[in-house]
Amino acid sequence: MNQELIKKVEKEIEPYLKKVDEICTKNSIKVIQAFQECNLQEMHLSSSTGYGIDEAGRNKIEEIYAKIFKAEDSLVRAQFISGTHALAITLSALLRPGEKMLSITGAPYDTLQTVIGIGKEVSKSSLKAYGIEYEQIDLVDNDFDIQKIQERLIKNDIKLIEIQRSRGYSTRDSLSIEKIENIIKEIRKINKEAIIMVDNCYGEFVQEKEPIEVGADIAVGSLMKNLGAGIATSGAYIVGKKDLIELCAERLTAPGIGKEIGPSLNQNPLLLKGLFFAPQVVASSVKTAIFASCILEKLGYEVSPKYNEERADIVQTIALGSKEKLVRFCQGIQKGSPIDSNVIPMPSPMGGYEDEVIMAAGTFTEGSTIELSCDGPIREPYIAYMQGGLTYDYGKYGIIKAIEEMEK
Repeated sequence: MNQELIKKVEKEIEPYLKKVDEICTKNSIKVIQAFQECNLQEMHLSSSTGYGIDEAGRNKIEEIYAKIFKAEDSLVRAQFISGTHALAITLSALLRPGEKMLSITGAPYDTLQTVIGIGKEVSKSSLKAYGIEYEQIDLVDNDFDIQKIQERLIKNDIKLIEIQRSRGYSTRDSLSIEKIENIIKEIRKINKEAIIMVDNCYGEFVQEKEPIEVGADIAVGSLMKNLGAGIATSGAYIVGKKDLIELCAERLTAPGIGKEIGPSLNQNPLLLKGLFFAPQVVASSVKTAIFASCILEKLGYEVSPKYNEERADIVQTIALGSKEKLVRFCQGIQKGSPIDSNVIPMPSPMGGYEDEVIMAAGTFTEGSTIELSCDGPIREPYIAYMQGGLTYDYGKYGIIKAIEEMEK
């Protein structure tokens, strides 16, 4: 790799990395103050098995999450397998047969399409199979179509409005908190009752505010992403209004039981450490993305966001133009990983996705996308979706290995 180019890129991105550090400091203060104000004690690191009835450590973690997100309540459980699982629980908890949900960010990413029942093959367990209706309004120029959204909401028959903060496997921009705040204000001019749910995956701690602070009723995310910091080994979270969290808890466990049960299974120290380190790890991931964006643009590839643009999540896309380059770039990311660096990822079918997908992630925790990883569907325009980086130095090393592999 051309060392002069690397030095030039590092010099050019320096002021933007400084801005990332400023956000990191503010979010770090938010986290440490929540730990202190909620009076976290050593006893809360202890674990429970079996039913985990009213377990103190688990309850304290959920109190801390609610404090950080400025929410009434939260549900933070290792029993959530993924962000998609937490979203599926939330949607099935809040929607009933005959009710309608409206996505105002276009089609959600592939696995959630399967949950809703709008893919090519409709699962017998999808929301659609249970009589829940779905509509969507696409973004216009990477922003909400306010007029169309307001016109649709006048009918007053939408139970839940879904906002996907990150881009998923699409080419649109991720959505900033400022844009989300603006559309929530516009929605409330027309409809004060609809539940506004934000899929917050990949977005936590990238900016200074979170969705609940700007008017969302409920937000959902995965601990395999930002808030797990590569330390949590499973889980997801739901934060928001107390009555909505209770419905979600009853869907996860059982009606009438809700949040009272759920063993922590030795996860409490990992969830707390992950949250504690999350602002710094998210900052490292954003820095890695900025470096990748700048150097790949200089090498002639179309990138989004560009290195000097505001970011709303940790995802960096690189349009590589061919299946061969997409595959080789992902293989290079794998070669730059700390685990399974000798493994050669290849495209393959994957549950919940309509196209073959290639995924590279030599991670300490399987599927942890806050660790440096890269994936993409094998379809035009052959975009690599890169995210993560536990430290900036490790992330930068992985990017350089990926470029060297691709340009052999």
